[in-house]
Amino acid sequence: MLVIYQPPPLFLHTNKDIFHISPDNCMSRYRKIITKIFAGVFFFLLISSNNSVLAADGEALFKANCANCHKPDADYTGPALKGWKDRQPEGWIYGWVANPAGTNDPYAKALKDKWKPTVMTAFANLKKDEVDAIMKYVDDYTPPVAKADGGAAAGEPASDNSLLFGILTLVLAVVAFILLQVNSNLRKLTDEKEGVLRGEPVPFYRNKTYLMAAVLVLFGIGGYMTINAAIGLGRMKNYQPEQPIYYSHKVHAGVNQISCLYCHGGAQDSKQASIPSVNVCMNCHMAIKEYKGDPIVKENGVPVNGTAEIQKLYSYAGWNPDTRQYNPDNNKDGIPDGARPIEWIKIHNLPDHVYFNHSQHVKVGKQQCQTCHGNIQEMPEVYQFSELSMGWCVNCHRETKVDFYNKADSTGNKFYSIYEKFHNDLKNHKMDSVTVEKIGGTECQKCHY
Repeated sequence: MLVIYQPPPLFLHTNKDIFHISPDNCMSRYRKIITKIFAGVFFFLLISSNNSVLAADGEALFKANCANCHKPDADYTGPALKGWKDRQPEGWIYGWVANPAGTNDPYAKALKDKWKPTVMTAFANLKKDEVDAIMKYVDDYTPPVAKADGGAAAGEPASDNSLLFGILTLVLAVVAFILLQVNSNLRKLTDEKEGVLRGEPVPFYRNKTYLMAAVLVLFGIGGYMTINAAIGLGRMKNYQPEQPIYYSHKVHAGVNQISCLYCHGGAQDSKQASIPSVNVCMNCHMAIKEYKGDPIVKENGVPVNGTAEIQKLYSYAGWNPDTRQYNPDNNKDGIPDGARPIEWIKIHNLPDHVYFNHSQHVKVGKQQCQTCHGNIQEMPEVYQFSELSMGWCVNCHRETKVDFYNKADSTGNKFYSIYEKFHNDLKNHKMDSVTVEKIGGTECQKCHY
């Protein structure tokens, strides 16, 4: 039997043969593309969430288990943990954390000898991944940067990633919209191939899926904005009202070096800092009736006539600069004619349920006015510098170190001489400093009635 073999043609003869792709093949190819896109997006989100959770867990675990004896970047009751990989064998840390007393290798013995009689507490409950999270937090730790003027860095917000997250969300939303359109087109191709009749497509503005997605997005954005606005209720940062007399702290506290306590004497001896009376102003301005300093300009560019503002003060005081005498008291009430109190507008306001004592911070805590009020000596007109929120105050108490009294040379703050344990711990180098938090500065009743 003779068999004749006919090979397939080497070339396609028609354009139809070249370009024809069946709906099944198209559907298969698009499904692969969609699967890869979804897998990539899911993997990216998974990695991002895992990294953020790991960092957060590491910090929380460190504060819950390690912070009483260790600091990331300084010796405390125990050694500083930063750089741990360079000081110990690989994998050694896991056995040490689980059972320090039972670890007797040369490195462990040297560590015990250096820090005796203190022996680290065993943390057998910590898993390997939890230890890794703690050490990652230690490796990534950066100390807070203090302000150049020496004020506390408390309350300064961390880097805001809201814009980055917003852009990422928008990109993902666009990708999701494109994938929905691709899916719709693929279904249309499949239905046409199989002869399935489909109705007219529903317009975008009437599509229930799209409408529900839009409602959820608007609900999420609205909820986020509402919560942020609610958190900010009562906060008056950068509040700068117009006062009845233009008073420049830059001229008085900056150029002329007048101490804050000269005008606000209550800050050292009482709860309130007190607003100076007209008599305090007149102690100087009985003699100084003209302003001869550098030109004063408001933030909006409007120049200020310093001499005219001094004349306003004389009007409130009932003082005649020509005769250098107060106006006569025709009403026999002990007040010069025309004299009246200056209606200063209070700038720094706290809620009624918040207790704040100026003398406790200025006299006892040895805090400078600039800590809360900013560089007051550089402000042409005062505004609220700090947020003065609860979080801002609590962070300051957590970070501010107490100036303890040193009995040996009678230096330091005598208000803290009663804390014998802390004095002994400092003397024995079990701790290098004491924060306000450690002496009860974060207890609720300290600030709330």
